[in-house]
Amino acid sequence: MTADARAAARAPANTLYLVDASLYVFRAWHSMPDEFRDADGWPTNAVHGFARFLLELLDRARPQHIAVAFDEALDSCFRNTLYPAYKANREPAPEELRRQFGQCKALCEALGLSVLAHVEYEADDLIGSACHRARAHGFRSVIVSADKDLSQLLGEHDEQWDFARAQRWGADGVPVRHGVHAHQLADYLALTGDAVDNIPGVPGIGAKTAAALLAHFGSLDALLERIEEVPFLRLRGAASCAARLRAHREQALLCRQLATIACEVPLDAAHGHFARNRADAGRLGGLCDALRFGPMTRRRLHEAAGVEFVPA
Repeated sequence: MTADARAAARAPANTLYLVDASLYVFRAWHSMPDEFRDADGWPTNAVHGFARFLLELLDRARPQHIAVAFDEALDSCFRNTLYPAYKANREPAPEELRRQFGQCKALCEALGLSVLAHVEYEADDLIGSACHRARAHGFRSVIVSADKDLSQLLGEHDEQWDFARAQRWGADGVPVRHGVHAHQLADYLALTGDAVDNIPGVPGIGAKTAAALLAHFGSLDALLERIEEVPFLRLRGAASCAARLRAHREQALLCRQLATIACEVPLDAAHGHFARNRADAGRLGGLCDALRFGPMTRRRLHEAAGVEFVPA
């Protein structure tokens, strides 16, 4: 039995798996050959790769409660209202990929998995809201993603799972990975910025300085309230650091808003505790036909869904 299988076997029944789908769809899009085509001739490489990932996840974790979050707020996220340049450095997804996102969602639904998507909130916000709601009902969460931003959600009993690298960590593992505690990550990104999301941060403050400041002050709020103490810290360039913080105070607060995962997104009450539902055998078969899955993938999908597979 693998380490992942042992961890899944030890996981209590009140464990909610929250999957950052977009990460794995993009990985498949960039890594899978584009030789796969659906019945209409469109590429399906991302769907094929995502299906393989999903099958491995379901096999290893055997989740009773699971939700898969997709990004639909590509340029309509509430963060774009706060800061129009948010993620403006990213190229829009081509139509060939956007189409496959829809097919990946349909595949999850056919398998009986809860799908989360919203035009104003990102997948991170949906995962955060589901995590907080589950915690209030006695559930722990396992967040399936390598995205560092999601580590800010980790509570005492939660885990993050980098599926591709087979690495898991809880809140106590965040300082080793990122230099700050889980609850400090948004403050940390407010200072350092995040080039991936086009969050500027405070100019001139890098990772080591940000970590040192938060280790001393505990939070961005305390740091900004006590800026006068910064020049006296044993920190290289402490005086200029204090000047930058004074000059960019409002920008730091805005960046924290952008980096903080929203955890109060209204979620469909019908999802309940995201218990895995019965698969839709007819819809699953139709998708397998439309996506031109091979016999092995079809068999594995039907086995994962708990429905009979009848070879053509």
